[in-house]
Amino acid sequence: MRHLLTVADLDRAAADALLDEAERFEQALLGREVHKLPTLRGRTVMTVFFENSTRTRVSFEVAGKWMSADVINVSASSSSVAKGESLRDTALTLHAAGADALIVRHPASGAAHQIAHWFEDWSRRSGSAVPAVINAGDGTHEHPTQALLDALTLRQRLGDIAGRRVVIVGDILHSRVARSNAFLLSTLGAEVVLVAPRTLLPVGVEDWPVRVSVDLDSELPGADAVLMLRVQAERMNGGFFPSAREYAVRYGLSERRVALLDEHAVLLHPGPMLRGMEIASSVADSPRAAVLQQVTNGVHMRMAVLFRLLVGVQEAAA
Repeated sequence: MRHLLTVADLDRAAADALLDEAERFEQALLGREVHKLPTLRGRTVMTVFFENSTRTRVSFEVAGKWMSADVINVSASSSSVAKGESLRDTALTLHAAGADALIVRHPASGAAHQIAHWFEDWSRRSGSAVPAVINAGDGTHEHPTQALLDALTLRQRLGDIAGRRVVIVGDILHSRVARSNAFLLSTLGAEVVLVAPRTLLPVGVEDWPVRVSVDLDSELPGADAVLMLRVQAERMNGGFFPSAREYAVRYGLSERRVALLDEHAVLLHPGPMLRGMEIASSVADSPRAAVLQQVTNGVHMRMAVLFRLLVGVQEAAA
């Protein structure tokens, strides 16, 4: 891999290899008083976030630092972007400043792909190496490392993903997490069911490798995992549902609904959680919820991605 822009970049073997790599990093760090590996010493990793983030940004920073990379955080609000600099000029400036990897979150779908295209064009014309681009979320399009860490969490909790039924619930329309999970989990052999109000289902969802439902209660029995999504009010400029209370009644994960699940079923949420609306506090804090395990796995998964992109498959295998 030169970049990680979409889960479509990964076939089943590549996805499994990344999951295995993340677990190897977890094992390598066990028992260490100081979480530090020399894996990326001398490499420079830059994060460029045009949207707010806690989990993704922090986990990439921790991942880079635990592998001894120099990690630099670039905030769009305090950079030349605030003065009107274009995305292209910002990306090429960071390349010229010495970035080996650029981790990008942007509100426009396709932004990370466009930066990778500019870099590849620059490489062809100049003959020089360019940074690896990692998509940390682009608009409503994709969030590939979130899907990878969710898959890692499911594999750890359930033992295997193939043949499992995963129900993804909520704001499918605006969710890059839903799209990436739907395609990656299907690639890994899971049956994926999307549950949402009709107003929160995207155009073309019938072409995704999923089944679609509007009735949450009927889909919970027999599910191996439930992934609750955040309602992204900041992306909504209309009435997608009557009220927060009605949404909670029809699509919130309550204790009553958890009782419909089999004993082994896992509960996931990418965060931040809207407690009381998307998920009851008692459910979010229960042993069945893997929310904090997802955060921990996010660090190991992002270590694996940085390693594969910056060190390479052959050296990684060695």
